[in-house]
Amino acid sequence: MPLARRVPKRGFNNIFAKPLEAVNVGVLKRFKSGDTVGQKELIEAGILSGCKYGVKILGNGTLNVKLTVKATAFTESAKKKIEKAGGKAQVV
Repeated sequence: MPLARRVPKRGFNNIFAKPLEAVNVGVLKRFKSGDTVGQKELIEAGILSGCKYGVKILGNGTLNVKLTVKATAFTESAKKKIEKAGGKAQVV
C-alpha cells in the first residue's frame, strides 16, 4: 500500500492564509491619551516583536485612555471599548 494512502487525511490547511498578530485592548493602556497607535508604535513599545501581515485588536481587557487605533482588523467588542473610551478605531 503506498504511503500516501496509509497516512490519515484530516482537516484543511490554507496555504494562502495571512496570519494576523493579536493584541488585546487591555494592553493599549500603556499609551498616553490622544496618541495614535499603529503597527509601528506597538513594535516600538515592545508589545509585538514583529508583524509580517498585520494586527488584529481583540476585546479582552478594559481601556480608559482616548486613543486612535489603526489596525488591520478589530473585533466588535474591541471597537466598542475603544469608542466608549472616546477614541477611534480605524481599519488600514
